Amino acid sequence: MTRIVLTRKASPTIALFPEASFGAALNCVGIAQALRARGARPVFICHAGFSGVFADYGFQEYQLQTDDPLSDSERQSYWQAFVRRHLPHFRLSPIDQLETYVAPTWQAIVDTAANAEAPLRQLLARLKPDAVVLDNVIMFPALAAAGCPWVRVVSCAETELPDAEVPPYLSGLAADDPGRATFEARYLAAVAPAHDRFNRLRIEAGLAPLPDGLFLEASPDLNLLLTPSIVRRQRAEPLDASRFAYLEGCVRSEGPFEVPVFPRNGGPLVYVSFGSLGAMDVGLIERMLTVFDRLPARFIVNVGGLRDSYRAVPDNVYLDAWFPQPSVVAKSDLFIHHGGNNSFCEALRFGVPSLIMPYCWDGHDNAQRAEETGVGNHIGRDGWTEGVLEKAVLGLLADDAMHARLKENAADMALKPGTDVAAEAILSLIRT
Repeated sequence: MTRIVLTRKASPTIALFPEASFGAALNCVGIAQALRARGARPVFICHAGFSGVFADYGFQEYQLQTDDPLSDSERQSYWQAFVRRHLPHFRLSPIDQLETYVAPTWQAIVDTAANAEAPLRQLLARLKPDAVVLDNVIMFPALAAAGCPWVRVVSCAETELPDAEVPPYLSGLAADDPGRATFEARYLAAVAPAHDRFNRLRIEAGLAPLPDGLFLEASPDLNLLLTPSIVRRQRAEPLDASRFAYLEGCVRSEGPFEVPVFPRNGGPLVYVSFGSLGAMDVGLIERMLTVFDRLPARFIVNVGGLRDSYRAVPDNVYLDAWFPQPSVVAKSDLFIHHGGNNSFCEALRFGVPSLIMPYCWDGHDNAQRAEETGVGNHIGRDGWTEGVLEKAVLGLLADDAMHARLKENAADMALKPGTDVAAEAILSLIRT
């Protein structure tokens, strides 16, 4: 591995600030691992409830001290209740989620940015980092006042960056879908109250307001996109290569994974994970287990902290609360997931087809894109029959042409890991 010789500092401090979700957090872990390998000092700014996540990978953490009165257990209970309240909304179409889920979620995200502003300014003034890496969907004005470059990581789908040839963010639409204008109008109306509050926060902090519907601008310094070329979109206005870099995914290094011994051995290996939110949909996963029981395959299923909710588990199914996901995907023949961008990129990095069952946010966009580009398939979380799921699983497992194309693409992605591209771009930014 080529190491960069730093001219400004022997060991620059890079502060990584991911949103309070495991997708963004673990994506930043991969970048931090590559920075550390090049002699930098990556540290993490943690939202409440994420203490220890980054320390487990050997990184120093700085807790963001907000006025949040909740303990860690109370906060976990709060978000579990939030998700359970929205479970019915996850079965709605993307456009019908705008008022029921997307708008309330933006309100909560704006609350987070507002509560973090003062403590974040204080922490950055104390840390004096050489650069800040933001992996979030909203701008924190304190970053603009930190006195150092800031890097935006677009770890959601590429649709997060608007363009006339790119479908609307969160829509799950094709680029030429005639419903585009209707979705865009309804989105702007739904998020207007949250956006107005956010722009007031920006103005109070000395930043210019953003256009309607936009919560995060491009960084003037560096922007990193996870999107691999096999699913990349054509843009009416190409991104400026001097400020935007595609990473071809950004997969962290995890420990080894040994496939468990199944009482019913043999058959291809299928990994199932719907992320921390999706794991709470026990009813959906139980329905899927009924189908898995009759299929000639082995299934590893991530059920989060709800393992005890499952009583009758087929003997070709292995459930657990957590897995080193990249290591599991690398040994799998099919990955069933919710369309989160990290999961989607991990499937592509290891040449594994995706069966996407989206429930919210950019999962809808990735589900559509997987089918458009022939790297997987998708079915809705509601309305499917056992026969539909069975056909989808067996069809993807038997698609030799898709498997071959994905393996060839994975070999290309392995030649230049996205974590290395990100680390080199960040360190080059500091040197200039």
